[in-house]
Parts: sequence; C-alpha cells; structure tokens
Amino acid sequence: MPLIDLLTLVLIISFFVYGARCLFAEAMVHEFKRWGLPHLRYLTGLLEVLGALGLVVGGWFPWLGIFSAAGLALLMLCGILVRIRVKDTLFQTLPAVLFLVISVLVTWGLGTSQR
Repeated sequence: MPLIDLLTLVLIISFFVYGARCLFAEAMVHEFKRWGLPHLRYLTGLLEVLGALGLVVGGWFPWLGIFSAAGLALLMLCGILVRIRVKDTLFQTLPAVLFLVISVLVTWGLGTSQR
C-alpha cells in the first residue's frame, strides 16, 4: 500500500471516530467547555465526519479528497491555536500537530498525484 493511501486511511478512521465522539460523547462536552467553545462542538464534529467522508469519496472524485484533506488541516491548525490559547501542555497539543502534518502531507500527496 502506498504511503499516501496509508496516511489517508489513518485520517479517515481517526476523524470519523473523533468527529463521532464530538457529536455524541459526553466527555467532549467538558472539553469544549474547557476550551471556551461549547457552541462549536457539533460543528467541529460534523466537519470532522464530513472531512473523513470526503476523503473516502475522494477515491472517485480526487478534487474532493484534496479539498477534504486541506479542510482537515485547517481544522487542526485551529485546534492547535485553541490549545495554545488555553495553555495546554505540549503533550496535549501534539495530536493536533501530528494530524495537521498528516493532513498537509495527504493534501500535497493527493494534489501531486493529479498532475
């Protein structure tokens, strides 16, 4: 399996699961309150699930996969900024950094494979 496909699969699974948690898990209510963003919990979860689904559909419509990966990268950048604002530790911030890097790599990889 090519690396770009593996990274895309990691994003699909991770964002589908985490997005579903944002939508349905009670623990996420506390986290979004801690971040001062309780009103954005459903939107965040919906964007994550839609991003994961966009990556899946991107197998048939490559432009949608590129757009979805870029959108997830933007979402992770916002997540990093929120964690910096609330003074989370580096350890708490690292997953968002890792997913930002993976999302950028997938955006780039899917974009270059279209040429």
